[in-house]
Amino acid sequence: MPSSRIACVHSETSPALQAYEVLSGQINFIPVEEAEVVVALGGDGFMLRCFHQFVNQDVQVYGMNRGTIGFLMNKYKEEGLLERILAAKEERIYPLKMVAQTADGKTHVAIGFNEVAIIRQAQQSANIRVSINNKVRLENLICDGILVATPAGSTAYNLSARGPIIPIGANVLALTPLNPFRPRRWSGALLPQTAIVDFEILDPENRPVSVSADFDEVKFPINIKVQEDRSQFVKVLFDEGHSLEERIIQEQFLQ
Repeated sequence: MPSSRIACVHSETSPALQAYEVLSGQINFIPVEEAEVVVALGGDGFMLRCFHQFVNQDVQVYGMNRGTIGFLMNKYKEEGLLERILAAKEERIYPLKMVAQTADGKTHVAIGFNEVAIIRQAQQSANIRVSINNKVRLENLICDGILVATPAGSTAYNLSARGPIIPIGANVLALTPLNPFRPRRWSGALLPQTAIVDFEILDPENRPVSVSADFDEVKFPINIKVQEDRSQFVKVLFDEGHSLEERIIQEQFLQ
């Protein structure tokens, strides 16, 4: 990959800005719209925003961690960047598609590479009817919320809610409740990636919720449909031996 086809974007944190100054002195970065590879300097939140920026574009994203955890990033090194990019392996990451309807008849569509999360917006618990592939599975889930997570997002909000970590090639999604009250023993489910999940908000006036797909939030929906969208993807580069699949495996054995 010739160095003339590489661009660089960065967050506004001091570590990311300092890294950009160093790397721009080594490589002649070009505008993003002319690049084949975009180097992203920042943390996981910034990388997630890059996913949304470069989805469906013919460009590969190579992230280097200038944040905290950096789960979606490669390690930051100032030496050998061109060689690392040449040796990196591409993975395609597919988002979830959320279609939310509100009481005023409006329909809101968004995608989420990590998860789609429903959260209660009142003191009372949310009451949610859950259907999978047009079949009701939970007549009334009483909870603080519920989320659908992708394999790439299974180590984010899903993991903090005690959801399962999913290997990137498992072709499944996580359905994880947030503080479920009834059914008392229901702790979530693993669904095939082809599953269509419908949520009906029961008593939305007294028990309102919000729903978000990564950064896009819709207030007070009454119906939400979630499914994986294979028509959209982002191309991400990982250093050899440090693929997203390997990171997900490692995450399950942290002491």
